[in-house]
Amino acid sequence: MSGHATRPGSVPDATGLLLLLAFAKTTLHFATNANYGYFRDELYYLACADHLAWGYVDHPPFSIAVLAVTRSLFGDSLLAIRLPAVLAGALTVVLTGWLARELGGGRFAQVLAALTFVFMPVALGMATFYSMNALDLLFWLGAVYVLVRVINTGDARFWVAFGVIVGVGMMNKISVGFLVFGVLVGLALTKQRHLLLSAWFWLGGMIAGLLFLPHVIWQLANGFPTLEFMRNASALKIQAMSVGAYLGAQVLYTSPAAVPIWLGGLTYLLFARAAGAYRALGIAYLAILALLVVQHGKAYYLAPAYPMLFAAGGVAYERLSGRHGWRWLQPVLMGLVTVVGLVVLPIAVPILPPELVVRYATAIGIQAPQEERQQRVVLAQHFADRFGWENMVATVARVYQALPPEDRARAAIFGGNYGEAGAIDFFGRRHGLPHAISGHNNYWLWGPGGTTGEVVIVVGAPRAQLDPLFEDVTQAATVQSEYAMAYETTLPVYVCRRLKRPLAEVWQALKRYT
Repeated sequence: MSGHATRPGSVPDATGLLLLLAFAKTTLHFATNANYGYFRDELYYLACADHLAWGYVDHPPFSIAVLAVTRSLFGDSLLAIRLPAVLAGALTVVLTGWLARELGGGRFAQVLAALTFVFMPVALGMATFYSMNALDLLFWLGAVYVLVRVINTGDARFWVAFGVIVGVGMMNKISVGFLVFGVLVGLALTKQRHLLLSAWFWLGGMIAGLLFLPHVIWQLANGFPTLEFMRNASALKIQAMSVGAYLGAQVLYTSPAAVPIWLGGLTYLLFARAAGAYRALGIAYLAILALLVVQHGKAYYLAPAYPMLFAAGGVAYERLSGRHGWRWLQPVLMGLVTVVGLVVLPIAVPILPPELVVRYATAIGIQAPQEERQQRVVLAQHFADRFGWENMVATVARVYQALPPEDRARAAIFGGNYGEAGAIDFFGRRHGLPHAISGHNNYWLWGPGGTTGEVVIVVGAPRAQLDPLFEDVTQAATVQSEYAMAYETTLPVYVCRRLKRPLAEVWQALKRYT
């Protein structure tokens, strides 16, 4: 039984309006996604797409397979490679509204939930570049939607679909495991615990495990590099946040106007009698939040949990306004979400030139949360990581072309991180550059190729690390990129000659999983 007063099949369907919202969001991204350059991670993912495998040091393979298919169909322009992220965002808009309907919400509840997602800053940002994160939002929501269908219909066979979504979602990003943890805790602590006893539930779990198994085998064959990556990231990269700072980041990431929506949804799920059948969803959110806070997970890791709270919030406010005759509350909430969303939009989407973004963010007093241990930059990281790449590669190319022919024939190019190496691989083709090598993440696994160590152009590594390795280190150029990350605004390019130690020994020391 559903446990709410209004059956999903008897409420109005707002799918037409949801599609309009999805179309508007899609149009926005098509109009703006090419305004800045390639994102650091995109350049790395493009390199990964040239090395298809069942896994990578820092992520499972699904998103890379999707990118490889996208490139083969549409090329590798900015709009082309970002198409899956845009489409995933559009589908999430519609599915958020549909989830509100499953929870018993009418047209207002469905549209409010979808509209709140449309203007969710972190989700907007995720649709402006390609990564597994935009797909992650859809996988979480899809799994929650199927869970609610299990509850509403009593048809345990939906657990098979749940298992497929979770299994493929884990192959996209293993943080889907946070959702599974939350769902298990939520179901175990509510009257819906009987669902865990269904044979279909266990069949769905087996299907999820089988779908994820190829990545587990890859991890085993490669010494479980992702565990090392996670340990290093936690110790060296991720900025630990206090509980207050973590919750404050949720306000910014979801939008200040969305806070009453998702808090209302959480309250509704936890305490409303009409939401008794869905109590597990509210408990799941709290369990996931607690786990991430304890583990010092990045604040945006919680982002995929909010669409279900938006859906519940839409239902809660629809019932509240109807019960008390507060019809005025509905346009007020819609207007608040829209106005605040439009104000925050230039901080999430590359609408303005970078110099205006800096001034605008200062004027409205918004600063992105500090989630990594690095110096703050002029632009927020999700924008700064799109600047400087072509300039860097052009500078490296000039250094490469200036080498004597005999040196150029045996020269290797080393990038200090996967962004720099990925940029060399992607943009370097037009300059005739060899493939890059790096010790960062999967680049280290791919190895040094045909490098001899006699001549290496190095970008993104400090000289103090190079002098002990080479007999001769000469700075040949400097890359200047005003809006790039702080450690790449002024980037030396070195020509290094004659390794002092065997390459195999040096390569082992270069491994950096972070």
